[in-house]
Amino acid sequence: MPKTIRELADELNVSKQTIQYHYQRLPTKNQQKNSQGTNIISPTAERIIRDKVAKPLVAKNQQTGGKKVTKSSKENNELIVTLRREIEDLKSQRDKQLATKDQQISSKDRQIEHLTKLIDQQQQLQLATVSENKKLSGLCENPNTFKNPQDGQPKEDIHKNKSSKWWWHFW
Repeated sequence: MPKTIRELADELNVSKQTIQYHYQRLPTKNQQKNSQGTNIISPTAERIIRDKVAKPLVAKNQQTGGKKVTKSSKENNELIVTLRREIEDLKSQRDKQLATKDQQISSKDRQIEHLTKLIDQQQQLQLATVSENKKLSGLCENPNTFKNPQDGQPKEDIHKNKSSKWWWHFW
């Protein structure tokens, strides 16, 4: 038999607003109204709302209804000792992790330094190569400027020493 929100609230010993809150969050198929427009709670909706409202009530009763359990100072001391050990273990794990991280950072710093040196050397080699290429291109444009390394005199043009017959010999 369907109930109203007020009836269910009185039955469960909760406020009307609590039931209204849970009722509004039900799927629309479980929300019904009677001919006067009053919200009616079907048996299915009642079961859902009871489950939601009863769980917090049971938890509250269990917390406050039981006898207060006091721990002896011996149990408290044992708990404190156990917690201190856990704290020390966690601190040592943290220190190990930080040391490992510092080693990784140091290793990466060394790698960066090494790579920086390699880049610097590569740039110096490239500048030297460009300089030599400029010298060689200048010499190639004017082949008569080649000098004999022994006497410092320009080498003679190969074609001047050869007779003109020799040149036409290939044709």
